Amino acid sequence: MATFFTADTHFGDAPLVHRRRNAFGSVEGHDEALIDRWNAVIGASDEFWHLGDFAVGASREHCAAVFARLNGIKRLMRGNRVLDLPWADPPVESARITVRDAEGRPWRFFLSRYPHRSWPGFWRETRHLYGHAHACLPDTSRSCNVGADACDYPPVGFRRLLARQEAAENVPEEMAVHGLRLK
Repeated sequence: MATFFTADTHFGDAPLVHRRRNAFGSVEGHDEALIDRWNAVIGASDEFWHLGDFAVGASREHCAAVFARLNGIKRLMRGNRVLDLPWADPPVESARITVRDAEGRPWRFFLSRYPHRSWPGFWRETRHLYGHAHACLPDTSRSCNVGADACDYPPVGFRRLLARQEAAENVPEEMAVHGLRLK
């Protein structure tokens, strides 16, 4: 079982597709491409966190049909709209999770719909993953956007997100807060 993340898939969101994702040609083309990319990386037993805006402006029938086609054990952060779908757990505002890598080392994450400048566990090596920003905010050494726009649309595993954070030039965590500096 692996753990994956995304946000801002906006299934069924015709205005967004026409305004920002017109390379897909249509809302139908957009939804099909995102479903294909999701299922190419996520297996039936993989855990998946969707950090908000699963669908916007789509009918409940369309949302249910898309949801049924997506692989994985799906969990949701509340976004613009909370959908009555069979999520593994009820949608939440935020979550603190631990994911173990192949060597068994724990990696702690604070998940939320929105980007934070500070978060629970900030000074204890907890990383922050968020959505909502549609690739408009740069990654930092401790936080990054997992939104579809920021990740070329497929869901991503935590190792790729850690690599993005490690490569980030923005290190706001180095600000002199009580004379402390994260490494």
